Amino acid sequence: MGGPEIERLISLLAKLPGFGPRSARRAALKLLQQPELRMLPLATALAEAARATRSCTLCGNLDSRDPCGICADPNRDHTIICVVENVGDVWALERAHVHRGLYHVLGGTLSALAGQGPDDLNLRPLLARLDEGGITEIILALGATVDGATTAHWLTDRLRPYGVSVTRVGQGVPMGGALDVLDDGTLAAALRARRAV
Repeated sequence: MGGPEIERLISLLAKLPGFGPRSARRAALKLLQQPELRMLPLATALAEAARATRSCTLCGNLDSRDPCGICADPNRDHTIICVVENVGDVWALERAHVHRGLYHVLGGTLSALAGQGPDDLNLRPLLARLDEGGITEIILALGATVDGATTAHWLTDRLRPYGVSVTRVGQGVPMGGALDVLDDGTLAAALRARRAV
């Protein structure tokens, strides 16, 4: 269909989330039809982002500065830390504008099947922040999976000596969700997380 350069472009695009071989071909075609308008600016942006992006030493978020823009923002509530599994979770919460505190990225969850134990989690920087004082609440915003629940329980025990409030995000019935299509675990979590109306 095209030379090796085009095939390489398509195969790299196909590795992106949400892209398969067909969508990668369509994207490559669109880029190649107007390279000066689409491809060259994209190539420049990719190269600049690759050079500038780093992990925040405080929270683990990705940014071009260290500490990241969230950790450095004086208008955020520096007494609350929301613990998440990965950077994508930080970005999702920021997009929803639901948390005005700080974050901490664990870099995964405890998983016996994946061979991921406590030493594989990015926990030291979080404990260092707690040692500095001033933190009043840790929000555990981990996935509603067995690994997420296991990690949340383990973290709760690990954080207890610090005397901070440890909370967990509510889980259960999603907006617009019908009860008859939800799994048993989601229904059980929804009933346990009920509150007064």
